[in-house]
Amino acid sequence: MIVVDQTVCKGCTLCARHCPLAAMDMVDKIAVVRENCSSCGLCVRVCPCQAITKTAGGAGQSVMCYSCPVQCDIQPGFEGACRRYSNINGQLVRNRPLVLANEQWEPAGGDIPDKPLITAVGAGTEYPCCKPAPHIVADTVAGVEVVTVVTEAPLSYSGIKVKIDANTHIGEEGAKVLRDGMVVGRVDTEEYGAKMLSIGGANTLSGRFGYAAARTIVELANGEPVTLQVEKGSKLELAVGQPPVIDGIAEKKMRLGCGSATIGMFAKAMAQVVDEAIVLDHHVIGLLSEHRAGEEAGMRYSGVVPNGRKSTRGRYFGEHGHGWGGTHIDKPVKAVKTVDMTLAKAGMTILVTETTGQQAGLLTVQADGTVREIPLTAAVREVVALIAANCEDATVSAVYVGGTGGSARAGVTAYPIKLSQAIHSGQAKLTIGGASAFILPGGGINFMVDVGKVVPKAFTWVPTPATVAPVEYTLTRKTYEDIGGHIDCIRPLAELVAGRQDK
Repeated sequence: MIVVDQTVCKGCTLCARHCPLAAMDMVDKIAVVRENCSSCGLCVRVCPCQAITKTAGGAGQSVMCYSCPVQCDIQPGFEGACRRYSNINGQLVRNRPLVLANEQWEPAGGDIPDKPLITAVGAGTEYPCCKPAPHIVADTVAGVEVVTVVTEAPLSYSGIKVKIDANTHIGEEGAKVLRDGMVVGRVDTEEYGAKMLSIGGANTLSGRFGYAAARTIVELANGEPVTLQVEKGSKLELAVGQPPVIDGIAEKKMRLGCGSATIGMFAKAMAQVVDEAIVLDHHVIGLLSEHRAGEEAGMRYSGVVPNGRKSTRGRYFGEHGHGWGGTHIDKPVKAVKTVDMTLAKAGMTILVTETTGQQAGLLTVQADGTVREIPLTAAVREVVALIAANCEDATVSAVYVGGTGGSARAGVTAYPIKLSQAIHSGQAKLTIGGASAFILPGGGINFMVDVGKVVPKAFTWVPTPATVAPVEYTLTRKTYEDIGGHIDCIRPLAELVAGRQDK
């Protein structure tokens, strides 16, 4: 049980803020343990004053949970720290029933079905590794006997890659990502049209703020809103499937391509309505008349030099910032560095826009080589609208990344290496919460899965800390026998379904 030394407690509230069960109260600025405490010990680890201790033995009618190394001491009528199990009349009961397949899945190009016979969501966990998985079921699919083995696996080697559709500069690559002041990840290298975050991972989970990282991974994977802060960068409000909110502003569109690519796709339309166009982008700014696409549209170089570092013909590197297209340029006139009046003519028009077409301005060249802004014409508006119409809505997406070992393999077979070999050879299929996973090459079973395709609210976490993922392995019965599977534990799928219906 958890005991607070009130003479030592300084009232910092860390225990109350981070308890996974909200089982710590602050009374007169002193921590007080509530009756739903499961003695998970997280408060002991976060207390900076060493005012909290965990003593041996439970209290009253509590039941010890052995589903993970935390070993919660769950009180009657309450649940453990992972919220998967409750103490109901002295028995541990899984809070969420097993989620079965809700459609007929057919084999996809081979004997192994594309989906598992059942999912592992609600399956429970067999810990430690010496026990068979909670459910091992068999059924005949397209004339082939198939086996699916499921378990909810605590994975210390796990994390989540978050893709943020946005041009807005959020911070430098490698910058720390913080949650409530705690480091939970890093800004990753950008991908096409998106900022990337890497949250968690083995080193972060085992570090000082591992519990905060585990919670963040799970909430993102379950589609819940999370607020993060990039060190020396932006505040991010993120939820998978929703538009990202950066520094209080919701992103609307994902860029069509870089500035050069946008010029390439719409050069002909632009050339019909303006004498020049600059498409602002923090990676590659495009200049219409100098670009090969502009030449194909019948244009000659106008003499306009955009505000960027020249890369190649019609392509200029932009500078990161919070202006148009994720650059430092905050108004159209600043998009033009100089105009060579030996090539340009007074009255020439220049369209300035972004790769998303969300902002646009029209400039005209003066006799002295300066530019001034004029109202957009209807024809120019149509071209800008064309760019915007070809952009997808900005959204947040995420890929859960994990590595299955320990009980996630030993619960399947007495020869874990044979399972790994079967996965890599295509003889066995790994799914996560019913969703197909991509297996990384090389040793082990390292996988990535789109959380948007997983059964809703499928993930949880334990304060070891680790995330808990629903893992399914599906293979033919013959292959299962060949890899040394727990054959004695196989149950017909129909028997499992009938048992559920009887309850």
